[in-house]
Amino acid sequence: MTVVASMTAFARHSTQGAWGRATWELRSVNHRYLEITLRLPEELRGLESNFRERIEQRVKRGKVDGLLRYDGSAAASQTPHVNVELVRALIAAGSQIDALLKSPSPLKTSDLLRWPGVLSVEETNIEALGEVLSSLLEQTLEALVATRRREGGKLAQLIEQRCGALSQRIAQLRTQLPAIQEHLKNRLRQRVQELCLPGIEPGRMEQELALMLQRLDVAEEMDRLETHIAETRRVLAQDPAPGRRLDFLMQELHREANTLGSKSAHVDTTGAALDLKVIIEQMREQIQNIE
Repeated sequence: MTVVASMTAFARHSTQGAWGRATWELRSVNHRYLEITLRLPEELRGLESNFRERIEQRVKRGKVDGLLRYDGSAAASQTPHVNVELVRALIAAGSQIDALLKSPSPLKTSDLLRWPGVLSVEETNIEALGEVLSSLLEQTLEALVATRRREGGKLAQLIEQRCGALSQRIAQLRTQLPAIQEHLKNRLRQRVQELCLPGIEPGRMEQELALMLQRLDVAEEMDRLETHIAETRRVLAQDPAPGRRLDFLMQELHREANTLGSKSAHVDTTGAALDLKVIIEQMREQIQNIE
């Protein structure tokens, strides 16, 4: 059985190493399609396409906002390295210059540190850092997907319960139909007799009554409702991303319930149509959050 996923979830994961510290935050909400928005440090913009591909592999629908916080200030690679050979050369050059001056000033350490090239910091290996951040993203995605599936499982149970309620209400109406039709037939016959229309043969009257009852018959609408309920259950169990298909089925269910109500000429049928529309609307609201 396919696991249904909700589109609403949040996940955060952090890690640190010799390269520094990083935190991924992922948040997803309802959306008709898949929309990904990533906020990355400027120096890591080159990794965005890779991050997007990884998210697209795990999430099929919803609006996903991703935030990457990266702090490289604590990285081991940020430790400054002294160019000892350059310092020695500068000291030697300073000594030569001092020999030419009558009152030379002493060479200070701060002067040497300000000289270009004396201190250097190893540049961050973006490719290696990208692998670490991608791995962290995978962990965060795993947590996000797990949350979406947990919430989706609860939604699937609620929808299944609503399907059962629909089927039960339709079955109840079916048991009432013979009595409803007999009531309508008697009411129509009485109305015709009250009008006392001349020239109407009894056989003709019965034919007219049969045609009127046929127009008021709702058996076909109930059959289609049950077909849509069965398809809803099938999609819920087998489709890996059933949200759009379920949304379409809710429209079809609502249409049949409306037709049932419009053809109603009895309070029981009208009540059943209203009950069905309430349940269908509850299902539709829940389905809006399914991937």
